[in-house]
Amino acid sequence: MDVQPKLHIAMFPWLAYGHIAPFLEVSKFLAQMGHRVSYISTPKNITRLLKFPSESSPNLFFVELPLPHVQGLPPGIESTADLPIQKVPYLKKAYDKLQGPLAEFLKTSSVDWIIHDFIPYWIPPLATQLSINSAFFIIIGASAVAFFGPPDKLIAGERQRPEDFTIVPEWIDYPSNVAFKQHEMANHQKCEDQDIPDFFRFGSAIQGCQVMTLRSCPELEPEPFNLLSKILQKPVVPVGLLPPPVPSPDGVDNGDETWVALKNWLDGKKLKSVFFVALGTEVTLSPEMSLELASGIEKSGLPFLWVVKNRPLVEGQMSQDIPPPGFEERVSDRGLVFRAWAPQMKILAHPSIGGFLTHCGWSSTIEALSLGLPLILFSGASADMGLVARLLHEKRVGLEIERNEVDGSFTSDTVAKVIRVVMVEEDGDPIRANAWAMKEICGNIELGEKHLTQFTRYLENYYSITQSN
Repeated sequence: MDVQPKLHIAMFPWLAYGHIAPFLEVSKFLAQMGHRVSYISTPKNITRLLKFPSESSPNLFFVELPLPHVQGLPPGIESTADLPIQKVPYLKKAYDKLQGPLAEFLKTSSVDWIIHDFIPYWIPPLATQLSINSAFFIIIGASAVAFFGPPDKLIAGERQRPEDFTIVPEWIDYPSNVAFKQHEMANHQKCEDQDIPDFFRFGSAIQGCQVMTLRSCPELEPEPFNLLSKILQKPVVPVGLLPPPVPSPDGVDNGDETWVALKNWLDGKKLKSVFFVALGTEVTLSPEMSLELASGIEKSGLPFLWVVKNRPLVEGQMSQDIPPPGFEERVSDRGLVFRAWAPQMKILAHPSIGGFLTHCGWSSTIEALSLGLPLILFSGASADMGLVARLLHEKRVGLEIERNEVDGSFTSDTVAKVIRVVMVEEDGDPIRANAWAMKEICGNIELGEKHLTQFTRYLENYYSITQSN
């Protein structure tokens, strides 16, 4: 017997795939629990989403809001992945213009909860005005949120200079080295809307919401979670790590020609001998850094699969020299460079993959650790990636490639050394063991469902209490 929807929940993520995907995962679970879910985004982002399981479709609806045009934003762009970093502020300005269309939807749709991201800091007061509860979904981990600190300090903008973020703040009450490098903050500031800084948005979203949820769990980050309720003065109810399902080991391709080609190549390699390289959709390397990284990969002497996604450097101009010319010919006996979208989880789950050179996006690291893979940590130098790198280096499930604090430069020899330690050298035995043990948390589907269920129950109970008062 079908469960009738009990609540109407609206979901409103920021226009970046690292936000869109986890919002979709939570949406699917809420729909499966019998709630009506309206997933709201722009037309192009909705069409990009993967198909959701058929059992959730009766309760999950996609709502398209056309993105308003603003001067400075290239026509037809609706995602951070399609922009050079310095153009992202214009996407934020366009996104803010969705406040009017979103308000019209909320007024006419009997929404009980809206689960929102940090960019739309204006949602909590709007929701309050419409008698709708708001939940702030932070798609990063508790360690990063703890580093950002109390909302009043974020709103006041007490930290301004890049170097202000290189120090572990005084409110962290447990041993930690989680802080940014100066070059990471300098790079992130390129995508800031100077009129409304990200930390102001973040602090305002915390202050205004009824409840916060994070893509993490106390089992992975116990001390940060203990701290958060003290410094944020808000209920914090995690949704868990949202581990993806592990692909079938029989390698069923379902007509995916891309995967067939990659699988055939991987099938020819020894068990855990290949390291996978993927720097996400939003990392831009300078030609010098690209050369050093490629040279380090080459010097490691180990088999690798490198999936390249070139992000625009400037409007209308893509970066095409990653890896540099001549590299592929020199490593053709042991390496494969793939210049298109690739099924990352299927690659990571292949038996020949033994490690992951990652930009430290939270989603990618969760995927790798859900399979017990050790990490070669190369911070993408934007958003929370530097904090993720410090956290996972601290937990000894990976090793970070050492970089210059100020300009982010590094050497190919350092890259090669870290790759070899993580993949094959005796010094890396504890890291490989720790990463394998992390499967028990990051790959624990039952644990993930427990946290999602507790979050769902919180929404239901809070709504019932407010309705009875």
